[in-house]
Amino acid sequence: MRRLTTTRRTAAAASAVLSLALGATACGGSPGPASGKALSGQTVTVAGVWTGSEQKNFRKVLDAFTEKTGAKTVFVPTGDNVSTFVGSKIEGGNAPDVVMVPQVGVLQQFAKEGWLAPLSEKTTTTAEGNLADVWKDYGTVDKTYYGLYFKAAHKSTVWYSPSAFAQAGVTEPKSYPDMLKAGRTLADSGLPAFSVAGEDGWTLTDWFENIYLSQAGPEKYDRLAAHTLPWTDASVVKALTTLGEVFKDKQLVAGGADGALRTDFPASVEQVFGPEPKAGMVYEGDFVGGVAKDEFGKKLGEDAKFFPFPGVGGGKAPVVSGGDAAVVLKDGKNQKAAQQLLEFMATPEAASVWAGAGGFLSPNKDVDLAAYADDTTRFTAESLVGAGDSVRFDMSDQAPAAFGGTKGVGEWKLLQDFLRDPSDPKATAAELEAAAAKAYKN
Repeated sequence: MRRLTTTRRTAAAASAVLSLALGATACGGSPGPASGKALSGQTVTVAGVWTGSEQKNFRKVLDAFTEKTGAKTVFVPTGDNVSTFVGSKIEGGNAPDVVMVPQVGVLQQFAKEGWLAPLSEKTTTTAEGNLADVWKDYGTVDKTYYGLYFKAAHKSTVWYSPSAFAQAGVTEPKSYPDMLKAGRTLADSGLPAFSVAGEDGWTLTDWFENIYLSQAGPEKYDRLAAHTLPWTDASVVKALTTLGEVFKDKQLVAGGADGALRTDFPASVEQVFGPEPKAGMVYEGDFVGGVAKDEFGKKLGEDAKFFPFPGVGGGKAPVVSGGDAAVVLKDGKNQKAAQQLLEFMATPEAASVWAGAGGFLSPNKDVDLAAYADDTTRFTAESLVGAGDSVRFDMSDQAPAAFGGTKGVGEWKLLQDFLRDPSDPKATAAELEAAAAKAYKN
């Protein structure tokens, strides 16, 4: 997230290079309302982390709301630290009406601070009809539904260069050992297997989470996410050991650990799909495809393909997701219009606007797959929705920000340290537990 979306951690990071070009218009309001619309003359302020093409495409959703209701909308960028931004705005008496929250942990924090208004009955009814229960659960705090998940990320996709695979004579792997074998074959042909964005600690948490969910199973994943299972548990040490096998192998990590720690997320995509390839694969979410297409002119399904992150150690193939939830602030100046915006965002109509623009997945099962612009995205969306309640939300996004979402501390830093030296998984697990205990306070 985050961080970026999806986090914070989504393609927002990758599209940051576009933000300067778009900044002059991105924060402006929607066109003036047509006369006679129900909310004519009213303004809804929406805050979120999105920059660049993500912000531009979200504005298309807001513009559709304006066209429908007459309400003007203003988008306000929060920067990566959403909680600090929102807290300062509330304290200053200038709270936005709606916030797009990229982390479950932050949504829970907002609810416990008493900052959020419950979603309207209409939004709740609509969402119950078109979202899997798991998405409502992630938006609910103490049995009250506060967060409508609008944008999702499928974070169990491994992207690759078809030309690199063809040159090395490898095909899409169906198992985790096959993936590592394919990676070493790539290296033998002159191109390291994976570009790893070690400079951005969140990508390393995603590696860990996919391995852990598949290897340990969803029950332990949920317990670790809630910190009712300690990070010193044998299942964590086992997952770290598995991850360490990748991190310590210079055939598998482009540039080795030192190179990876100097590579941020956008650069990791460039290393596979840019003009001077330095790796054959990059693991990250579906948003990699948007970057490959928008930044490097790759045609999805031809020049850039992905395969599902394979099952590990006999476990099922994982489906880890991230997402951005819309919440209404109690201190916003326009509660009625804010609630109506979320009622609109709960519909497939709203999601289809961004789906057609690209770089977007909706958890809404009523969105017609034909709304997506290409077959690769349609397949990804179908996989995400089809996973239903087996989807597990990004674990670090569920954690307190001090552990799972802050640069230079907590899980991000400790996994960077582990990338640098993966020789002692037990010691890393102990350090993770110490940091988690401090942040969770449980």
